Amino acid sequence: MSQPVAARLAALRQAMQQHGVAACLIPTADPHLSEYLPEHWQARHWLSGFTGSAGILVVTAQQAGLWTDSRYFDQAERQLAGSGVSLMKQRAGQASEHLQWLAEQLQAGEVLAVAGDSLSVAGQRQIEQLFAGHEVRLRLDLDLPGQIWADRPALPRARIDEHPLAYACIPRADKLTRLRNALRKQAATHHLVSSLDDIAWLTNLRGSDVECNPVFLAHLLVETERQATLFVDRGKLSDALVSALAADGVAIADYAGVTSALAGLGASDTLLFDPARVVGSIAAAIGAGARRIEAANPSTLFKARKSAAELAHVREVMRRDGAALVAAFREIEQQLADGKPVTELDVHRLVHAARAAQPDFIGESFATIAGYQANGALPHYRATSEHHSALKPQGLLLIDSGGQYLGGTTDITRVLALGATTEEQRRDATLVLKGMIALSRAHFPKGASGPQIDALARAPLWASGMDYGHGTGHGVGYFLNVHEGPQSIRPPVGGVPVPLEPGMISSIEPGLYKPGRHGIRHENLAVVTEASTTEFGDFYAFETLTLCPFDRRTLEIGLLSPEERAWLDDYHATVRAAIAPLLEGDDRQWLERHCAPLAS
Repeated sequence: MSQPVAARLAALRQAMQQHGVAACLIPTADPHLSEYLPEHWQARHWLSGFTGSAGILVVTAQQAGLWTDSRYFDQAERQLAGSGVSLMKQRAGQASEHLQWLAEQLQAGEVLAVAGDSLSVAGQRQIEQLFAGHEVRLRLDLDLPGQIWADRPALPRARIDEHPLAYACIPRADKLTRLRNALRKQAATHHLVSSLDDIAWLTNLRGSDVECNPVFLAHLLVETERQATLFVDRGKLSDALVSALAADGVAIADYAGVTSALAGLGASDTLLFDPARVVGSIAAAIGAGARRIEAANPSTLFKARKSAAELAHVREVMRRDGAALVAAFREIEQQLADGKPVTELDVHRLVHAARAAQPDFIGESFATIAGYQANGALPHYRATSEHHSALKPQGLLLIDSGGQYLGGTTDITRVLALGATTEEQRRDATLVLKGMIALSRAHFPKGASGPQIDALARAPLWASGMDYGHGTGHGVGYFLNVHEGPQSIRPPVGGVPVPLEPGMISSIEPGLYKPGRHGIRHENLAVVTEASTTEFGDFYAFETLTLCPFDRRTLEIGLLSPEERAWLDDYHATVRAAIAPLLEGDDRQWLERHCAPLAS
């Protein structure tokens, strides 16, 4: 950063004073409420120096605090040191701690400023309700970080492409028809979509405006009985693509024009939008006479339930991805055995190169996490040129990585034994695997949600007095965002849980982290399938999609039950049959060795 954080905070405080603002709230958000942001909207990073993907910065005249969760504590402590920003360690399930802190700091009549394009309608209401009895005024019309950010990056202008129908599987006209049928059931005449993955899925378009996420900046306004309008930078689209969209009833308008279109809605119009997925500054433009329906985007559930054709592509992608990882893992081990210097940065490079050699590979689905020994205990660790470790022929290497392919998105974590391991490391790795196997084998009734089955993955750790601080599973997109809702597998945190339904892809990724020592995480992707129908109703199960061996050198096999041993042998037999035809030579031998049945 060219300007020290302290100087940026001083400039922000000067702007606050000029506008009579007592506190400024800077979320990690953009006008689409994305998890990962284009640089243009990374104000929280620019102001604090903290690069983690989750965090909220609060600045007052005297204090500045950065709230983030346990995944980022170590990283935040390093990056905030000497900046004038204090790390405020957010407790699990306490996402509004920063607001409680503000309620204690602000006095009646004072002003809290938040850029209206970085706060959801639901978030705006939460703040207004909290401060209703404090007489604190909320201003959404002041983007104070934007006022002082002289060299703010421009909006991205990457090209938008068609997702070929051979992979998209469902024509966009059919997706829009399905959406309109859902809107009619709710008596809506219009529907605003601002979430980028919903827009990409509905339109069968893909872009690269957000790192590792094949999406593009846009809003979509769908009329139930007429056309849809895509508000997007026209320069990103070829003339042929504009014509193809027009043929399917999708018109193109300027990206900033969405507010004018919403303002034009009147008393005869009923707009459906998701208050958790639309920002306050956009919602404020809706015509005063228009009726509103606040509900989840229908497309969010549509895209979560993968079709049979999509799943067929995903299964093939998993074969290719697994073969790539076998080649990368073997190469890492070979270079270490040959005495070559290998760092965590090299792991990232080798994994990327192996995937890039596969057909229809587009890019990574997130930045590879390669954590050696103690670095593996940092769930969202990212090696950099300034901070990384060299590998040695001993201990554990955690590799969490994923790829974007035309036929699907992958996300997998494996732990490799690079040499001698300790009894504690092997025990921990085995307990985590026991949890993964328990959840992978689970049968559950129709209507069950992730929070109801999360404990299955934690039980082996709980029995030993241990736990992990993140969710067990997140939804995964189809050549879309690696983190996708609406379903998740995590402890109950309030709200209405979303039932798991056939076709939903979820990660299963229990972990265990011991700061300063080691970290364990095993992760596969699995799809919900129909299992059986009994006198008690319909039951579902998981089909494991990920195809890559576990390193059994990290395990204490004697701690596995006969059923768990059988699951591991069956899984490795499936992996071998699926990806052995894609490998040869040393890579094939590595696979055969790691997939051999356990000794009886």
